[in-house]
Amino acid sequence: MSILRKIAKRFWRTVSETAFVWIHELNTAFRDEAVLVFMVLVPLGYPLLYSFIYNNEIVRDIPIAVVDESNSSLSRQYARSLDASQYTNVTQMPADLKSAQELMRRGKVYGIVRIPPDFSKNINTGRQAYVYAFSDASTLLYFRQFSIANTDVSLKMNADIKIRQAGNTTDRQDALTAAPLKYEEVNLFNPTTGVASYLLPAVLMMILQQTMLLGVGINAGTLREKNRFRLFRPIARHAGGTFEIVMGRALCYIPVHIANAFYVLGITPMLFHFNRLAHFGDVAAFLTPYLLAVAFMSIVVSHFVKTRESSMMIILFSSLVLLFISGISWPWSAVPPFWKGVAYLFPSTFGINGFVRMTNEGARLSQVSFEYIGLWLQALCYLLLALYTMKLDIRQSCRNFNRQRRKSRIKTAQTGGKDKK
Repeated sequence: MSILRKIAKRFWRTVSETAFVWIHELNTAFRDEAVLVFMVLVPLGYPLLYSFIYNNEIVRDIPIAVVDESNSSLSRQYARSLDASQYTNVTQMPADLKSAQELMRRGKVYGIVRIPPDFSKNINTGRQAYVYAFSDASTLLYFRQFSIANTDVSLKMNADIKIRQAGNTTDRQDALTAAPLKYEEVNLFNPTTGVASYLLPAVLMMILQQTMLLGVGINAGTLREKNRFRLFRPIARHAGGTFEIVMGRALCYIPVHIANAFYVLGITPMLFHFNRLAHFGDVAAFLTPYLLAVAFMSIVVSHFVKTRESSMMIILFSSLVLLFISGISWPWSAVPPFWKGVAYLFPSTFGINGFVRMTNEGARLSQVSFEYIGLWLQALCYLLLALYTMKLDIRQSCRNFNRQRRKSRIKTAQTGGKDKK
């Protein structure tokens, strides 16, 4: 009976100490406008912003210029075919290449097609004809769609020329002449080959990580500036008290991000009709270790945040780096081994890859077991690190507090001595 009483007493003390820290962290965090912005407003606004930008999925009607030096029926047919393509829109017909280059320099067009003077003559005499395409490769989306449009038009014109020169008598012969080897292209998991379908799930998962890092970091900077970590001293004196502090702080932010995750990962894709092949139960189970790992990592990172402003400098710049090395925007096989090791330190790498496979490919939880187990291991490792760094934080804060009290006493004593004189 005494053992059960001790267990119950210990359990109640753990709950009460965790609740004390939770209430203290909640009061501090949600009275801070900066924390509210990053924990509430940013998760509400960023998904809508990114979704509106990428909602069209594919870049269409890219403005291009055609320099028609041939001025023949075949060259005009080529220009009309480019204009009819869903990817390009012929908006300029300059007289020479120099004028077209000036238009590209001024941002009026993003591609130039030059049809040389001997274009029609070479085709009609059975010789090789050339069309020169110049594209603004600084914007890869424009470059890709411009290249596809030119390739489609040239292949279609090649097929028509082959049929005309073959002298066939039946439609079947024409079809075989145009395409002796027929192929069918099937785009798995992303039928439109759109940007939003593969990029936005990764960005949305990154938003959850970055907003929690910023919220915890800013609040920790506030506590450190005002030396409020010493308020946890009564708890820290108990055996295992650091665990209650870490759990109390983590539980302050996790429920907020559960609501954020429901909105960011559930409602936003539904509003914009993105791919949603994942099962709700699998996603909920997958997000559990992800949010735990991010929360504990945020506490660890906040140990290095000395002021409110430093959290912005430490955390914000890392968003693009973590997205690039996650294996989504750049193939994982092409990422150098060093950066793969760095990527495995962050929950976003496992979270992005697992969530994208579940959302876009319909993978079940068992099929993303590598990422799922990786997140649980990260949650455990970051919990241990959070316990260690929290002890350091409390110890340093108490030293600073005692040092300030000593200085205050010395100053009071000196002032009192002067008054007596």
